[in-house]
Amino acid sequence: MTAYSPNFIVMPENNLSHYFQEIRKFPMLTQEAEYALAKNYKDNGNVNAAHTLVTSHLRLVVKISMGYRGYSLPIGDVISEGNIGLLQAVRRFDPERGFRLATYAMWWIRAAIQEYILHSWSLVKMGTTAAQKKLFFNLRKLKGQMQAIEEGELSPEHVRFIAEKLDVAEGDVIHMNRRLASPDHSLNAPMRVDGEGEWQDFLMDETESQETLLADLEEMGQRRTLLSRAIKTLNERERHILIERRLRDTPTTLEDLSQHYEISRERVRQIEVRAFEKLQKSVRGALMEQVGMARN
Repeated sequence: MTAYSPNFIVMPENNLSHYFQEIRKFPMLTQEAEYALAKNYKDNGNVNAAHTLVTSHLRLVVKISMGYRGYSLPIGDVISEGNIGLLQAVRRFDPERGFRLATYAMWWIRAAIQEYILHSWSLVKMGTTAAQKKLFFNLRKLKGQMQAIEEGELSPEHVRFIAEKLDVAEGDVIHMNRRLASPDHSLNAPMRVDGEGEWQDFLMDETESQETLLADLEEMGQRRTLLSRAIKTLNERERHILIERRLRDTPTTLEDLSQHYEISRERVRQIEVRAFEKLQKSVRGALMEQVGMARN
């Protein structure tokens, strides 16, 4: 079967009134005529039959599209997307199943329009799960029923009602309501009429600069190198006691170390202090050496 080309479809122009007048010229089809055309296209690939099926349902696309006027998108573009959904429906329609094309096409038209709105309404990606789509396209209607369209933040009672009605989490309702109430704004938009200054000029990055992070990493690396070299100047017992007492998250007790070396706790403390002093002296000496080399 030859695929029906989208070139046959009538797309809305800039003058929507003219488009509406033109599509009214296409006659509505009786059930018998619709069946014969759909059968001819399905069995023989007759594109003229498909053209007639499409044009006779363009008014259905307009009717469905008008229900999506509240998303600040050009209605002509919404109708165009709905027409694409109609094309998909005609291609897949099976007249032998016993129902009318309009009944079958409504799902394809709505799906195409909703997909377009989800991808065009916000630069920030919207949720595309079934629950999120249902919330996106029903929140405005439910708010209208509760007369809460202009109230900004929803009351806890309204949030609870919508969440139960749509079987979604209350947090999702709050988040989606804020998304719908706050359209995208460019960070390059001027803050004043004279065009001087953009919103991004006033954004502050609380994180450290790359230069600071790099300097900190280099300094930490130097400290580790100096510490590693200084520890090697200690004898084995001094090194072990210093590590156990000063470099562990949970220091080993004097009692445990005194039992390990079979010496008094006071003696362990003296070795710890002496090892730490030797460590400091070694590190200071290495730093002084580095400073001297830098000056030369």
